This record gives sequence, C-alpha cells and structure tokens, in this order.
Amino acid sequence: MNRVIIGAGSNINPEENIELARKKISKHTEIVRTSSFVRTEPIGYTNQNEFYNGAFLVRTEKNYNELREILKNIESELGRVRTGHKDGPRTIDLDILVWNKEIMDDDVFERDFLQEAIKELVPSFEI
Repeated sequence: MNRVIIGAGSNINPEENIELARKKISKHTEIVRTSSFVRTEPIGYTNQNEFYNGAFLVRTEKNYNELREILKNIESELGRVRTGHKDGPRTIDLDILVWNKEIMDDDVFERDFLQEAIKELVPSFEI
C-alpha cells in the first residue's frame, strides 16, 4: 500500500472545486487525513485571485503513474484549462507532493504552505 500526499489548490470557486476533487479522489484512494486549507497569494502570474491550498494524505494500491493519470483526469473533469501561464488561474490543481516518504514535487522546498500541510498530515516527516 502506497502512502501519498496530494497537494490541492484552486482559485476559481475554490471551496466547491476542492470538495469535488476530494470526493473524486476518494473513489480511487482511501483518504486518511485532510490538512487545513489556507489562502495564499498567487506566485508568478500575480494578476489573479488568491489561491486556497492544502493537501490530502491517502493510501492507494495504484502505482505512481496510475495515480498521476487519475489526478490529471480529475483536473480535466473539473474544468482545468492549461494555458500559456503555468501559474495562471485554475479550477483545481492536484499534485503528488510525497510518495512513500519521498518528495516528488520541488515546489515543496520553495512553498511554506506546502511544507506546513505536509507537517500537519505527517508531523514526523522531515523536509
């Protein structure tokens, strides 16, 4: 069984889209815990609404690529549009942050809110 931390963020109807994403993720994994969600200022492309960010600790029998594909499909189902701006507005952004105690997303090292969500979900995790 794989233990995974999935980062979730949105700045378009964020509370609604994060809840919809959580429900869809729970159809493919066991959600063990959910972190607090916090408001954050946009990074990079700043001419947009603030984001609502947090994370889910899940257990899954899926492998990394299977789960990643599921998350991309959920993003598409919820209307995620991939524009020229990597940091542009989005209905939902789902990223595998930690896979079995290994950091998979370099943003973890640069974004305090991701580190705080991980520490809340797994207090013993060393970043």
